[in-house]
Amino acid sequence: MSKRAKTTFGVFTESIGLYFSAFDKFIKYMAFPVLGQVAGLGLISILTYFYIRNMPKLIDKFPNLNNISALIIISIIITLPGLAIFCKAFWEYLIAYGSINSMFVNLVKSGKVYDFDAHDELIKQRTPYFIGLWLLIGILSIIALFPLFWVIGGIFAVYFVLVFQVFTFETELSPIGCLKKSLLLVKGNFRPTFILIILTGLLTYLIIPQLISKGINAVGITTGLSNFIMPLVNSLPELNFTQYGLGIISHSDISIFIVELTFAQIIIQYTLPLRSIIWANWYKELNEGIALSGIRQAAKTKKSSKKRPSEKLMEKTHKKYSTKRIDQNILKRAMEKDDDDE
Repeated sequence: MSKRAKTTFGVFTESIGLYFSAFDKFIKYMAFPVLGQVAGLGLISILTYFYIRNMPKLIDKFPNLNNISALIIISIIITLPGLAIFCKAFWEYLIAYGSINSMFVNLVKSGKVYDFDAHDELIKQRTPYFIGLWLLIGILSIIALFPLFWVIGGIFAVYFVLVFQVFTFETELSPIGCLKKSLLLVKGNFRPTFILIILTGLLTYLIIPQLISKGINAVGITTGLSNFIMPLVNSLPELNFTQYGLGIISHSDISIFIVELTFAQIIIQYTLPLRSIIWANWYKELNEGIALSGIRQAAKTKKSSKKRPSEKLMEKTHKKYSTKRIDQNILKRAMEKDDDDE
């Protein structure tokens, strides 16, 4: 195994150790950003369900509500509380992309994670740049959705994987500068970075969610929650895929799918600190490599600029004889001597 391959795996395993050393802290930190999104969407769904269910009674009691404009306005008002909770939680989740990188520094130095608000504030102080970075990533992601750009999009996804680490650690850079620096760091390290993406993806998007999901299913939580949301699902039409040979997807199947998908999303979002620590560690590795390379290059340049002894002697001789001015009196005496000889 090559040195770089060992370094890649070493960064991966070391990062896992760092994450679990402060596991309880990260679970606490991610509680609102993750569960707040679920709570917000759940509140929107529940209020909308009861609103639709009781709409005929409301119209009978208040005839003025029997128009599209009024019904739409009420629908918007009903969703506002849940939407506010969701947006707040989602914003905090986005902030975590940067602040966890700052926590990584403390975790490496002291082995502890503390003062979450201070780390968040480091990112919030640069909110315009942070939003600009997310907009750039969003635009590039939308472009990459087109089938013609899948390969190119995948390649650039590898090159830009360190943008949030660059944003956190190099505060003087603009959003575009963060993309450029990430590209510079990954350039020449594409293969190990790609391997690290595969390892991180398998662990946080597949292995951990699957293990926890199996445990949840084993104790019957999935079935219980699917029965709980069944009244909401029953208001939806059944999905008929008979023409595709799949038959009819029942409300029971839909409710189980929603519960499993929700749990999977929660688990994946909860593992954001693990992903951020891995990439912060990898940024540190690559950035130190560039810095070391720069020092070596500077030393090499300085060494090559030193003159050899022969070059110094030639330069000294040239300076002594080529730059010295000739005494005019000596030249005059030499000319008079020539005339006397004649």
